[in-house]
Amino acid sequence: MAATKIANVIVPEVFNPYVIERTAELSAVQAAGIIENSPELDALATAGGKLINMPYWKDLTGADEVLSDAASLTVNPITSGKDVAALLMRGKAWGVNDLAKALSGDDPLRAIGDLVAEYWARRRQATLFSTLKGVFEAASMAGNKHDISGLSGALAVIGGSTVIDAATKLGDAADSLTALAMHSATYAKLQKDNLITFIPNSQGVVNIPTYMGKRVIVDDTCPQAAGVYTTYLFGQGAFGLGNGAAPVPTETDRDSLAGEDILINRQHFVLHPRGVAFQNASVAGSSPTNAELENEANWLRVYENKNIRVVSFVHKLA
Repeated sequence: MAATKIANVIVPEVFNPYVIERTAELSAVQAAGIIENSPELDALATAGGKLINMPYWKDLTGADEVLSDAASLTVNPITSGKDVAALLMRGKAWGVNDLAKALSGDDPLRAIGDLVAEYWARRRQATLFSTLKGVFEAASMAGNKHDISGLSGALAVIGGSTVIDAATKLGDAADSLTALAMHSATYAKLQKDNLITFIPNSQGVVNIPTYMGKRVIVDDTCPQAAGVYTTYLFGQGAFGLGNGAAPVPTETDRDSLAGEDILINRQHFVLHPRGVAFQNASVAGSSPTNAELENEANWLRVYENKNIRVVSFVHKLA
């Protein structure tokens, strides 16, 4: 029987939407509600341009006035602000040797699609954590950062009371925080303290970890150095996701001399922390790299602190 070729099983019109949908299903941060896809961001991500402007109305402020038949009310302006996101343009190519095992299944298109979707789920999660690093190094985000690592003894350690203190950085919006992302060492410490509980998934299998009623995502990309760890507290939709459209999202090729089939996949997307504007201060290419997303100069808070649904909690484990 002739060998299965990439070009024989990849139909871009079927493959592209499958990969996007499956990537969302496989993303731990999206399953936890941290990333929220919206039609509005999808439209902005396909509208063109390297930067995506998102104007918004600022909240109304000031005291009310007592009505009087001798004086008119003071007219106050309604002011606007602008959030800005970067369009992320990424791609990857694979040779058939990397995908050979996938081609042995009954449905090679689905098998290849799952491998590609798993890859992008991991890469988007890495992009999210690179963004968080840059965002929380920006001076304007100090109000959303709770750092107890410099304290002594138990005062520097993650636990019920210190997590509550971190959540309280959002004031009366603290209850909007519904998930935590932590390093595996932090997760292990909380497990040893019998503080992690599990709830059922959609199939009824009890395997979703929670802490203080908040869903837990374990990712070793969370910063750690010299015994100091960073745990992030998130609210629903802290990051907005918009799926754009690369001019040629998927194509296949063949290196006849090498006898190698090639699969190329490109993605344009927005993955943006709501309320922290991208400044484009130091981007060398057409789209920021993860290293450039980690640069604090590229970020400026534009929402009120408590309206930004992320808190950085810096702590020790012992």
